[in-house]
Amino acid sequence: MTNISFKFSCDHHCPDSKARAGTFITPHGKVETPRFMPVGTAATVKGLTPAQLESAQAQMILANTYHLHLQPGEEIIAKAGGLHSFMGWKQPILTDSGGFQVFSLSDLRKINEDGVTFRSPRDGRIIDFTPERAIQVQNDLGADVIMAFDECPPYPADYETVLLATERTERWLERCIAAHSRPETQALFGIVQGGVYRDLRQYAAKRLVEFDLPGYAIGGVSVGEPGELIHEIVATTAPLLPPEKPRYLMGVGTYQEMVSAIAQGVDLFDCVIPTRLGRHGTALVQGERWNLKNARFREDFTPLDKTCPCYCCQNFSRAYLGHLIRSREMLGYLLLSLHNVTELIRFTQRIRTAILEDRFLNDFGQWLQPNPT
Repeated sequence: MTNISFKFSCDHHCPDSKARAGTFITPHGKVETPRFMPVGTAATVKGLTPAQLESAQAQMILANTYHLHLQPGEEIIAKAGGLHSFMGWKQPILTDSGGFQVFSLSDLRKINEDGVTFRSPRDGRIIDFTPERAIQVQNDLGADVIMAFDECPPYPADYETVLLATERTERWLERCIAAHSRPETQALFGIVQGGVYRDLRQYAAKRLVEFDLPGYAIGGVSVGEPGELIHEIVATTAPLLPPEKPRYLMGVGTYQEMVSAIAQGVDLFDCVIPTRLGRHGTALVQGERWNLKNARFREDFTPLDKTCPCYCCQNFSRAYLGHLIRSREMLGYLLLSLHNVTELIRFTQRIRTAILEDRFLNDFGQWLQPNPT
């Protein structure tokens, strides 16, 4: 499935690991990899304007099909000219299919071969979500990258349950491909499932690669399993994905997990961590998490990170931020969210530079240890 609107090129390989620096070309611009992608579930990265995201060097952001289908509905977004126009973001967008969100509604949904029927948590109406419906909604939203509708098994789950979900995900992918009406402007990524079972991950990866899609994702991780199992899943799956296509690890955005996955050749990441932590008064600072309510910040008049170019670090002190958080002022949560998003993007930018200069393991090898310092 060759698509001339999308191209992935590998700019450099790390000589001592599978890490790579690449460039992913989309209709709305390029994405330099490895790259962290901020999550804008409901067509907004919580608390941040598109201009602030640009200042944070975001190159691609996420939105969620399930949430946008419920509110405001894909018809309204299509009338607005698509998701880019609707939310005022001119650079690349990726939409998740909503499979993870639908399957998280364990008490409100029923699943069969056709798809998923669930009761809307918003207004109680019954909604049928099929692979065809998920693709049609994403076609209407108009993101650059769209995701196949998959079945994400829970953790823990027995082998038979995960096998059925893995096989169903493959059958649903065939239906997604058939339903995709805009392949010239939207790249459809397949999602490798298989839970924590290595043979199922290998089986799924090999089967999905046969579809020759523009890119591939590793899904079904960060659903409650220990971190070491995430590393095993990635190490098993990533080498089986085509080297000439982008690889995306879904729902992962911690320092250690990103470095570990990059060392296995993964290119793209997303996670709600930076804005969620910001809303709880926590800052990500060069590999650490700081609670700004801590007494040590009361009279600390230095910036969070003097090397960070974000508006928060360039204009405010730790003491002021701590005051805002203790006072529950909205500005404090917004500033920390901006800083945290900037921090994780800069972290992946530094990794990219290190790969290009053959310094990846020297600069980031500590994160590959069980207890990095």
